[in-house]
Amino acid sequence: MKKENSPRRVQSPELGENEGKTVELHGWVHDVRVLGKLTFLIMGDPYGYYQAVLKGELVEKVSNVPRQSYVVLRGKVVKSRSKINPYEVQVDSLEVVNEADKVLPLDPASKVESELMTRVNNRPLDLRNAEERKIFLMRADTLKVTREFLSQKKFIEVDTPKIIATASEGGAELFKVDYFGRPAYLAQSPQLYKEELVLALGRVFEIAHYFRAEKSNTVKHLNEFTSIDIESAMMLKQDVMGILEELIKHIYSSLKSMGYQLEAPNYSFPVYTYEEVCKSTGVKFGEDLTTDVLNEFGKDKGFYFIIEWPLSLKPFYTMPKGDKLSESFDLMYKGLELASGGQRIHRYDLLVERLKANNLDPESFSEHLKVYRWGMPIHSGWGLGFDRLMMVLSGRSNIREVVLYPRDSRHLAP
Repeated sequence: MKKENSPRRVQSPELGENEGKTVELHGWVHDVRVLGKLTFLIMGDPYGYYQAVLKGELVEKVSNVPRQSYVVLRGKVVKSRSKINPYEVQVDSLEVVNEADKVLPLDPASKVESELMTRVNNRPLDLRNAEERKIFLMRADTLKVTREFLSQKKFIEVDTPKIIATASEGGAELFKVDYFGRPAYLAQSPQLYKEELVLALGRVFEIAHYFRAEKSNTVKHLNEFTSIDIESAMMLKQDVMGILEELIKHIYSSLKSMGYQLEAPNYSFPVYTYEEVCKSTGVKFGEDLTTDVLNEFGKDKGFYFIIEWPLSLKPFYTMPKGDKLSESFDLMYKGLELASGGQRIHRYDLLVERLKANNLDPESFSEHLKVYRWGMPIHSGWGLGFDRLMMVLSGRSNIREVVLYPRDSRHLAP
């Protein structure tokens, strides 16, 4: 706690504006370097690193303090020749707030590389590594930028239930829960709710966690994930595709202006039909595009769209385009699917027809269907896998690296 009349408390980025002043700083001992009668502490805090210079009796005081211990320093800020920070602190007093164990499950200083799951299972300590911490600072900034962008586009942020009575998209990949003696499910998307809400709100978006009961242990799948979803009245497929492309470019340019090392895509995202992809890769029309096929097709590409998927491969609410195709699209990055969307069915009779065609009972969707008798407008939307987007932005190859506490079929802890 800050004592009365004590020096101003600052963080590492504020050292320069306090040159020549006595300040108080708190943080963790990242490293210790001894050079003759001087001892240099490399100190870390949530915003960066700096060097603290100790001499005299202070050297003996910290000689046995383990790395990662939390301390409070007081001293004068001066210019430094250190490459870590252009300013350092000449320490007058030091208080050890809490000593860390001498043997830790991983080394945040990265002198010893740790396996991914060791890092995940000890995430708070892992985040003392600046490179890992930067991912989650970027994650927070990306969410902020996204909210601001969609709000400026007149989308209204909504919160829909995560415990639901009926599968949003059909299928069996749902976590079933006992809801006071009745069966219920964890939501796999906000799809039905966001469609209903355009009836009166016009444009809506939601950023939330969703759940899929898949046993896919791949580098791009999780059972709990974050999705960015939009839905808009009186927009067609191409309209929401445009919003999605604009959002991606805006995220890149905004993050770059914040100091992140990114190059914004300065090209119009190419558009390929599903049929064109099939012809290019030798896939039979009507078959799904496997990971291997998408990796092969996208290996020399950045962001691009695949449109007009077969109706049989898309959910029941997708607007048909003729007899076999749909008004749908996927946003891809190389071989990775980032988003899926399209125009939705807005007519009651066609929606019932498509439910039956997908072997779903319209009676089970009666609460949803009634809205389509109240003057539902034409509408379109998409869902963007935020965790996958973070993989692309951060350059990481495993989705578990960009999620604080990833949940898959093998891991429930911590």
